[in-house]
Amino acid sequence: MDRTDANTGTRPVSDRLAFDETALERWLQRHVDGFEGPLTVEQFKGGQSNPTYKLTTPRAAYVLRRKPPGRLLPGAHAVEREYRVMTALAKAGFPAPRTHGLEEDASVIGTPFFVMDMVPGRIVWEAHFPDTDDRAAHFDAMNAAIAQLHGFDPAAIGLADYGKGEEFVARQVARWSDQYRNDLEAGRVEAMDRLVDWLRDNAPDRSREPVRVIHGDFRCDNMIFDAEKPEVRAVLDWELSTLGDPGADFAYHLLMYRMPSAGSFTGLLGRDLAELGIPSEADYVAAYCERTGRDGVADLDYLIVYNMFRLAAIVHGIKGRVARGNASSAHAVETAKALEPLAELAWANARAARL
Repeated sequence: MDRTDANTGTRPVSDRLAFDETALERWLQRHVDGFEGPLTVEQFKGGQSNPTYKLTTPRAAYVLRRKPPGRLLPGAHAVEREYRVMTALAKAGFPAPRTHGLEEDASVIGTPFFVMDMVPGRIVWEAHFPDTDDRAAHFDAMNAAIAQLHGFDPAAIGLADYGKGEEFVARQVARWSDQYRNDLEAGRVEAMDRLVDWLRDNAPDRSREPVRVIHGDFRCDNMIFDAEKPEVRAVLDWELSTLGDPGADFAYHLLMYRMPSAGSFTGLLGRDLAELGIPSEADYVAAYCERTGRDGVADLDYLIVYNMFRLAAIVHGIKGRVARGNASSAHAVETAKALEPLAELAWANARAARL
């Protein structure tokens, strides 16, 4: 799959995700300072679970993010949380898009939604940053962004109650272990069974780690880079954000070094980093530690394995939905094929872990 082609740009709004554009334009006139129509609505091609639209007017462009229509799992697709965290972080000086308003009344366009600025720039869909000359500087910009995020005291920016941060990793390991074991229709995977036991038996004490706002999916394709210079203009897709363990969040971001360079989860494994001008994993970790005042990332190998297991458990859930017939798209079927290779990769990292 060409991830760049599949996810770049917009397309006409699909029938399933269409809504009353006239009602939206009336809402924008009431809630967005300086808004002037006429309004054109397109749908972004990217595969977000929360449908995202480009709103174009003669004077400005905006982005609308909404819950999908239909029956939803409790707590899923929480655009209200995305709006809250992005608004707080933007006010604190973090590169998050400026928000204009949240609408929780589903009667306007069929589901709750929020509107934010459309930030100009480019999204990089591959971890090796193709067609980029100054890769090291772009990696440094990502490093600076996640370090800045983990430097905020949640209470100081109005997010003290944004999640239950304590014992984050232990709770996540228990949650995803249960999800895996309880989805019988997806079948058992030997490497996953071993990982469940390994994560339980080798659980570190993370109680000294500070509670911070964590993104949950901090990857290059969830950022907008300046079109001309190595600068992160905006971090997107805060659906998985919460209060939690910054070391675990950084370890997830670090998976780019441990994942294969092809497949559903593209990474840098097997690529010549020196030839590409990309910093080594050790140098990238050292830069983050220098920025955050750490001597190192404690329990890093465990956190890497946990994050790989979490990804594999998510793919296992997709396989279960395919088996039950409620996720029958070609993309879901293809993603489910990544389960066993991903689980084996996680187990290989567990076996090599230095604990």
